[in-house]
Amino acid sequence: MPNTHKLDPEDSSSSEILIKHSQVAQSPKDIQNIRTQSSNKGLVFLTTLALGYVIYSISANKIFNLDAYRESVFEEARPAFLFQDSLDQDDSPYSIEEFSNAGNELYSNPPIEGNPDIPDGEGIVINSKQAFGKNGAVATDEARCSQIGVNALKEGGSAVDAAIASALCVGLLNSFSAGIGGGGFMLVRKPNGESDVIDFREMAPISATKEMFIKNITKAQIGGLSIAIPGEIKGFELAHKRYGKLKWSRLFEPTIKLARDGYKIGKMLGIHLKSLQSSLAESEAFKEVFFDSDGKVLKEGDIAKRQNFANTLQKIADYGADAFYNSELTTSMVDTIKKNNGILTEADFKSYRAITRKPLTLTYHNRKVITCPPPTSGSIFASIINILEGYNMKDLSNKAVNIHRMIEAFKFGYAQRSNLGDPAFVNVEEVVQNNLSKDFAAGRREKITDNTTHDYKYYEPDHDIDSQHGTTHLSVLDKDDMAVSLTSTINLLFGSRVMDKTSGVIFNDHMDDFSTPKLKNAFGLYPSPKNFIAPGKRPLSTTSAVIIENNGKVEFVLGASGGSRILTSTTQVFLNMVEFNSTLKQAVDAPRVHHQLLPEKLLVEPYYSNKILNELKQRNHKFGMMNQGTSVVQGVRKLTDGTFNSVSDGRKFGAPAAY
Repeated sequence: MPNTHKLDPEDSSSSEILIKHSQVAQSPKDIQNIRTQSSNKGLVFLTTLALGYVIYSISANKIFNLDAYRESVFEEARPAFLFQDSLDQDDSPYSIEEFSNAGNELYSNPPIEGNPDIPDGEGIVINSKQAFGKNGAVATDEARCSQIGVNALKEGGSAVDAAIASALCVGLLNSFSAGIGGGGFMLVRKPNGESDVIDFREMAPISATKEMFIKNITKAQIGGLSIAIPGEIKGFELAHKRYGKLKWSRLFEPTIKLARDGYKIGKMLGIHLKSLQSSLAESEAFKEVFFDSDGKVLKEGDIAKRQNFANTLQKIADYGADAFYNSELTTSMVDTIKKNNGILTEADFKSYRAITRKPLTLTYHNRKVITCPPPTSGSIFASIINILEGYNMKDLSNKAVNIHRMIEAFKFGYAQRSNLGDPAFVNVEEVVQNNLSKDFAAGRREKITDNTTHDYKYYEPDHDIDSQHGTTHLSVLDKDDMAVSLTSTINLLFGSRVMDKTSGVIFNDHMDDFSTPKLKNAFGLYPSPKNFIAPGKRPLSTTSAVIIENNGKVEFVLGASGGSRILTSTTQVFLNMVEFNSTLKQAVDAPRVHHQLLPEKLLVEPYYSNKILNELKQRNHKFGMMNQGTSVVQGVRKLTDGTFNSVSDGRKFGAPAAY
């Protein structure tokens, strides 16, 4: 039965959300165990760790080839989506009914007693972990990193201290997605209610030109030329000087110890090391760290040590950011980048500055929403929820209509995104103000037709819609009501795949986040000049960190990783909580959709409601399948009784912490 009030660590009962949760057994042989173990507990959802059963079921129904599907989940050469062009065709083996109901034969015989009313085709395979505490909470992609953040809070550190300590850890343990060779954004809400944004986005080098990738776009993704000036350490130093309580060096100690003494390879790192082992084996630096003495790539559970990286972190801990940006380490990093055909110089490193920006604020049904300005996409998040605020989203009499409206808002939002860029180089003020405007949103809302979607031209994009990748996100809330929503990234898996052996730093490939002129897409749209490369320019980012206040106090801290899916994932989690009174865990677990206008595909996660999919099909939406794990939300919520609840999205096997 729906449970809209109670929040208990042992209770995952579903409330009305955009798509309801349902039970799915792990595998046929596990049914009896589940019945035995779960009779006195709340609903038990299939964890992402048990995704194998979904694959088993799909394979058994001959919808997908088992091995091909398993490998495709983390396929290197594709941008994290699986497009099934025939999913929306009635005569296809990839029909909506089969796609949504794969393995759902168990619905007719629910494995958990006392919950017989399972909606047809409304399943869920995510079981995110959550934590509860009375003093503070942290949510990251990695359990060990969440605990490091909470330990900082226990020692009297601020939310910023915890965020920095956790992020350094994630950069080590999940080095495929983040690290000090990259950059990002930190949204900080201070105890007095004021907020700041620390922009430590990477910058194009002095010698960069807007035409540098026209003849070979792959050089923007792999190799030295793809590397932009890293900003993470400068950003952390600026944030710590403003808001830190613990010693700077203290924040580095746990990660230094892990790097020096050794750490177990986690599930996600193991998956990506395996998928990219051929590419990584070409680098002596990667081989030294991630391959054993027999030349075999390390796997989940194996011990890795990064001694040189530990030494680098120790120098930064002892001497500050200059140890990274203006020292012998800088010389070594520049030499490695040049050997890999890069153009970064020591002058580029010395020139880097983190920036403090004013956040964007708006209201949504009497709540205050705080997000980040350009070059992030926070204003697009604002535009989307402004459009949706004008609807009665709580009306559950026809959920498909509200889902359709949300998708249409996504499409209008992404059309606007092509007009954003680095505000130091292009004028984005009018676009941002439109996105924040309730009147502008009302005009967009009038264009949304409830009976059909439209061709992409209807949404008036001026330029091509770039796809972006990678990232990690973490959320922190402390006992003083200081909140941090932080996104860090090196972009694609292992960034540029260039590691400096001396420093142990893995470098980003964020030059790929810029647009390149003259490359017209299949729809005849050219890239946006506002995001063309220029020396010292910061590329546009899809990140959209969010903090929500209710009655002057922090209620939610949200954000996501996953490139182009960040905006849509954050929006759906936000709506599930604000409009449908779901718990944070329920909101994160619920299956999601994604549409970024171009390509003209509505991507849906497995086990999305076939009833709603069929109603969306009647509104002329075209479907593709989205891998679970392509976008991952980290959130912290302050409950009305003062309890802190943190949730790490099960799509990336993370775990939160609280105390």
